[in-house]
Amino acid sequence: MARLPVLACLAATLALTFPGLAGAQSDSAAQSLIDRLRPSGTAGTRGIRLPGEAPAAPAPVAAPAPVWSTPARPQTPSADQAATARPPAPRTAPRETTADAPSVSITVTFPSGSATLTPEAERALAPLGRALASPDLAPYRFRIEGHTDTVGDAAVNQALSERRAAAVRDHLMHVYGVPDSRMVAVGFGSSQLLVPTPPQVNESRNRRVQVVNIGS
Repeated sequence: MARLPVLACLAATLALTFPGLAGAQSDSAAQSLIDRLRPSGTAGTRGIRLPGEAPAAPAPVAAPAPVWSTPARPQTPSADQAATARPPAPRTAPRETTADAPSVSITVTFPSGSATLTPEAERALAPLGRALASPDLAPYRFRIEGHTDTVGDAAVNQALSERRAAAVRDHLMHVYGVPDSRMVAVGFGSSQLLVPTPPQVNESRNRRVQVVNIGS
């Protein structure tokens, strides 16, 4: 009977030293995140759209091509056409959105005004770490988004959300071995509230980390 406390202590020490061992057995929490972050179907990840871009229309039924469908050879514009032609609008770098991408929200506890992970935050991130390190999600990259509530200055919240997202990324990399190349940390401050609130409202559900599958 005296051996039981010793064995329990040893098991706890191993779990703290090697967090991945906790997922070696059945891990329903990590599996739930895997199911939610893995794209549906077997044809790969879902398409990522630019902000404001409408979904692609379904492909039309194939029909015989008319004789006039062959592309014409490019013509050199006349001097008048060249002078009046409007230059194409510059394209901004594409940025992935969460509209069609598998994602999860996780409440991560931080001290007020700090980007240091608390023990509660590390426990909340444990299933995510095991999920991202699993072979099921190994082919995919993820965006780690930091979000805040509306308490405080917007610029301060923006910088704080960026630091918190980076802290989560670094924790997943160093503790669970998720490669840095598979994670992008960004902050959104209070610009994307999960629960809409007026300014200066302490809403814990808005202080969260969003994890988004951004493809392979």
